Amino acid sequence: MEKYVFSMVAFLLVLALMATLFSPSDAVFKGAFEENFSKSCPGTHFKTSQDGQIWYLTLDQVSDCGFMTKQSYRFGWFSTKLKLVGGDSAGVVTAFYMCSEVEAGPLRDEIDFEFLGNRTGQPYLIQTNVYNNGSGGREMRHQLWFFVDKVPIRIYKNANHTNNFFPAQRPMYVFSSIWNADNWATRGGLDKINWKNAPFVASYKDFTIDACTWKNPYPACASTTTQHWWDQYSAWHLSSKQKTDYAWVQRNFVVYNYCQDTVRNRYKPQECWLNPLD
Repeated sequence: MEKYVFSMVAFLLVLALMATLFSPSDAVFKGAFEENFSKSCPGTHFKTSQDGQIWYLTLDQVSDCGFMTKQSYRFGWFSTKLKLVGGDSAGVVTAFYMCSEVEAGPLRDEIDFEFLGNRTGQPYLIQTNVYNNGSGGREMRHQLWFFVDKVPIRIYKNANHTNNFFPAQRPMYVFSSIWNADNWATRGGLDKINWKNAPFVASYKDFTIDACTWKNPYPACASTTTQHWWDQYSAWHLSSKQKTDYAWVQRNFVVYNYCQDTVRNRYKPQECWLNPLD
């Protein structure tokens, strides 16, 4: 079995986007890429391994690259193993996210994981964000350590606040992409992409989805029947170990939290008053 490895400049990450807090058993996609996904880049910028199990996305001055699921989902567990660009990756962003609209329209709902490249020898930052009906501004940034598998780094609760800022109404597609964001991604846009290092390649394997599939007019699995993992108590609560891990991340790896930005937010958003572990 092939083994992915990592170095100081090429991290291997298992990423998870989820509307709940429980990790189900693996349900890795089978079959050809084309059966489950659509790509949004020239064929020269998307390649697969000979067995089709590893996907390579390329960024250069000609084009960026991305892909999305053909199916949309209401909630669930979404993960992949992602090998980020090694070396000098300043200005490069590799994203893994969910969005309610294929073209990321102005009224979209969205949940983001964005990996912000850096100069040689410097660690990636991971930026997370939440959009509701086209409004965002819920950024957090964390430094990365080597293994981040199944360690919770952020909790964003649907607490029925009067500001109604939670993307709970519309199904979302799953996306990933590599693209040029050197106008903001690294030191606020001070560090630009060094195109002499192109092409920049990110690779993926073991894409996993265990989720509530959307079917019009509503998904059959949306009701609480206790028949699915997302209906269980453990899907809505962190374990004792996860709480300990989460607190460790908050103490040691948070480099930006919108809740603490008094310049940007004159009035602290309503959800910021919550203790996420309550």
